[in-house]
Amino acid sequence: MRIRVHCLSPVIVALVIALGMHPAQVTADRVLQTQNGKASHYGKRLHGKKTASGETFNQQALVAAHPSWPFGTIVRVTNRKNGHSAKVRIVDRGPARKARRRGVIIDLSTKAAKKLGFHKQGTTPVRLEVLKWGNKPKKR
Repeated sequence: MRIRVHCLSPVIVALVIALGMHPAQVTADRVLQTQNGKASHYGKRLHGKKTASGETFNQQALVAAHPSWPFGTIVRVTNRKNGHSAKVRIVDRGPARKARRRGVIIDLSTKAAKKLGFHKQGTTPVRLEVLKWGNKPKKR
């Protein structure tokens, strides 16, 4: 069992030890940027097609589309309704402008939507946390 915390204070370390865990099992993810909005998911109709990054889209991978963050960026997406989260990698551009006007800030693969528990709904409120920036596009 791993516990993610934003601060390794002595109180948290004592609690971890009291739970019978070793402090080395506690990881702290450094959050580089956050964003709040809605998430949607895309899957079957784009499965197997090329993404904007040139990668083939796989609906069973933990991947996502974001309008501006660099490809390869690792993002923790948290469903604000139920607290479920998933780490995804940005591989595409999206959501579409129409969806962005409705507050959708990220499109998730089917696997990521299932992990967050909203694959049967159209959208859900989320919090995005950038954990690692991807590669910046090279100028030609």
